Amino acid sequence: MPATATATANGKPELEAVKSAQKANDAPAAGNVEAKAAPQLPDWLKEDLFLDFFKANITGFKAINKFSAKPAQGAGENYATIIALVKAEVELEGGKSKEVSYMLKLPIDAVQKLMNSRNIFVIEIMMYSDVIPEMEKMYTDVGVEVKFSPQYYELKTPSKSDVILMEDLRQRGFKNTNRLEGFDMEHTKHTLEKLAQWHAASAVRVETKGKYPDVLNTGLFTDDLLNVMEQMDKMAGTLYEDCVRTYEGHEEYIDSFIKFHDSFFKELRAAKKHDPNAFNVLNHGDFWANNVMFQYDAFGKIKETYFVDFQMPCYGSPVIDLYTILLSSTQLEVKLKHFDYFIKYYHDKLTECLKLLKYPKKLPNLKDIHIALLKYGVLGFTTASGHMAIVLLDPSEAGDLTDMLGDTPASLKHRKAMLTGSRYKEHAKVVFPWLHNRGAFEG
Repeated sequence: MPATATATANGKPELEAVKSAQKANDAPAAGNVEAKAAPQLPDWLKEDLFLDFFKANITGFKAINKFSAKPAQGAGENYATIIALVKAEVELEGGKSKEVSYMLKLPIDAVQKLMNSRNIFVIEIMMYSDVIPEMEKMYTDVGVEVKFSPQYYELKTPSKSDVILMEDLRQRGFKNTNRLEGFDMEHTKHTLEKLAQWHAASAVRVETKGKYPDVLNTGLFTDDLLNVMEQMDKMAGTLYEDCVRTYEGHEEYIDSFIKFHDSFFKELRAAKKHDPNAFNVLNHGDFWANNVMFQYDAFGKIKETYFVDFQMPCYGSPVIDLYTILLSSTQLEVKLKHFDYFIKYYHDKLTECLKLLKYPKKLPNLKDIHIALLKYGVLGFTTASGHMAIVLLDPSEAGDLTDMLGDTPASLKHRKAMLTGSRYKEHAKVVFPWLHNRGAFEG
């Protein structure tokens, strides 16, 4: 089972401990998880660092009058990086002043260590610098303006790792939805329409220009990391199985669920490798509520949708992104009731874009998408036990990727809290039987 959810393995049952954690976690507060100290911003993040940047990017720049940098997100809102809000009042030639605002992504040391010191931003910089501009130009070339992401800027820093500097989309009215409430019908449809544009452009690009670099095709979830996840899973005991036994209606699928463990990582590795005979796209790879931002008009209607956080792209079936967003980030009332409708809506938009961009091969039909959803049902399970648990967890300072993948007592406690909260269990009690009835627990 995925290390992000710590599934079952051979070990001593922890059912009573899980039930105890469940009772504590049913309370509305998020104080059940042992809090960590909030990540600190680096000492070098000072105004002097931005002098050359402002000179190059702000017309008529003269001086910095005011400067501030502080964490931009609440606890538990980002598991892999630190997001800093950088604000400045700059003086311009002629005596006028201007306020500017940026988002700066910084690495978390513990996450860097988990990734064997791999520079986690190399991939994202490639996405912002090369992949996204290329996709947007494909639409411009056919007379359609499509934008996928915030403006990216290069910034020289003393950091051993790269950093990501972006425009602050909030200055243009963009914002995230409340992840605990989930996307309603309209937010889901707007997200799927933009996803279809993204997927179509990537599919056409591969067929007309050749494959993407291997680092983008694989993303962060390399075979080495999957091996680490598998070992951590074995060390976690029966934590996940015991959590599942507390879900209403688990008797229907628990036996299949337990048997599925033996083939889980085999199924996951197969799902992560693309089938050259099937329809493939460059997936966003981490496609959940906090990585989608919406801009609204004066009447509160959605007028634009952007994506952020491009650290984990992977080339393969589009159901990688579809499962993630639809199972993790939609309201309970629409999640399964309208699942097939959402797939149809996505497919309609996808084929429109493929035709617009002159996709040279046979268009994927709706049946192809549904077959892939059934074939790679393991991805539905990884979403339900991973991203869905993250999305539905009350804000907590115990949240970074090491808590998701680690094997320390604090990590196990964090995952128990994720998997036994009342909000998560309301979703799990309908999603797990649904996955079971679709054959997702068959190895």
